[in-house]
Amino acid sequence: MDLFEYQAKELFERHGVPVLPGDVAASPEEAQAAAEQVGGRVVVKAQVKTGGRGKAGGIKLAENPQDAAAKAGEILGLDIKGHTVRRVLIAQASEIAEEYYFSFLLDRANRTFLAMASREGGVDIEQVAATNPEALARVPVDPHDGVDRTRARKIAEEARFPEEVLDPAADVITALWEAFTTEDATLVEVNPLVKVPDGRVLALDAKVTLDDNADFRHPDVFASYADSHAVDPLEAKAKEKGLNYVKLDGEVGVIGNGAGLVMSTLDVVAYAGEDFGGVKPANFLDIGGGASADVMADGLDIILGDPAVRSVFVNVFGGITSCDAVANGIVQAIELLKSRGEQIDKPLVVRLDGNNAEEGRRILDQAEHDVVEMVDTMDDAARRAAELAAAPAAGN
Repeated sequence: MDLFEYQAKELFERHGVPVLPGDVAASPEEAQAAAEQVGGRVVVKAQVKTGGRGKAGGIKLAENPQDAAAKAGEILGLDIKGHTVRRVLIAQASEIAEEYYFSFLLDRANRTFLAMASREGGVDIEQVAATNPEALARVPVDPHDGVDRTRARKIAEEARFPEEVLDPAADVITALWEAFTTEDATLVEVNPLVKVPDGRVLALDAKVTLDDNADFRHPDVFASYADSHAVDPLEAKAKEKGLNYVKLDGEVGVIGNGAGLVMSTLDVVAYAGEDFGGVKPANFLDIGGGASADVMADGLDIILGDPAVRSVFVNVFGGITSCDAVANGIVQAIELLKSRGEQIDKPLVVRLDGNNAEEGRRILDQAEHDVVEMVDTMDDAARRAAELAAAPAAGN
């Protein structure tokens, strides 16, 4: 879960990372009140989960509270790379002597953590890495050893931070490591990390990504920082039911057992859909090994509740869970949904293969549900599902 800047700074403060005073506002009036509380010149910053805010007009300097209200009025409602600004951060303005870059992140390729630091802050770190790679220090961090103050200072030295900021930077880096590990983050980033004229080192910006898989350890954090505007309602509903579901921009609903099979199914559907006006998969839904009636019903309920879905492709390879169990799950799921008053009028293309596939097909044949159509191969089933999804569009 990505955090807004103001949320990331709140998290930083809890772990001793120095940030400038500020408050969040959702209206010009709130922005004026926040600026009065902060005092002096303030920076009005759009709160969106994307970069390039400054270039898009989402960061403005305000001289007084009235000016802050006016600037907030200009920024609120702004579209920045597809993200609508609904809040602004009113932060104390500060003179900047120097700007640096620092981050801790999960290095998936090497199965460890990585510290990245540079004397060149305030610009896109990707640009620094591409044009001047020697200016970006990449320091592996053993999770067992962690980062104490001594190690933090060495990281700052490897990044060639100026001598006079090594000690205060080490304090900030140590606090960032505490935030990174304690909160189960996959990324904490400060760009820029700044030295102000009085010699202090502050986190002028903040970016944090929390590991969704650790939400059970931080229920309060995830509950309070969840962005209701960014969560697709179908994804939220699926999460409540414990389903591994991701909404996509397409017309063919996909259900499979196993992430690898579902990913392959998405590719096959997209390829087949090229022959039918560019039909694409509408979702990723992995039911895993538990294809019970309830699980299948919940999955179908989510997919059929998507108005963009015109057909459903159920692609199952029987293994631990046999195909006859899956078939019974499909039959019972349809009956269960009907008993709930759900209208099942979108075609279901079913491909069963593997353990007890023949029995599974017999069960579906015997059920004689008009919406269910069985196809033997994955390619042919994907093509049929794409064809059925394109049919309503062709008829309009």
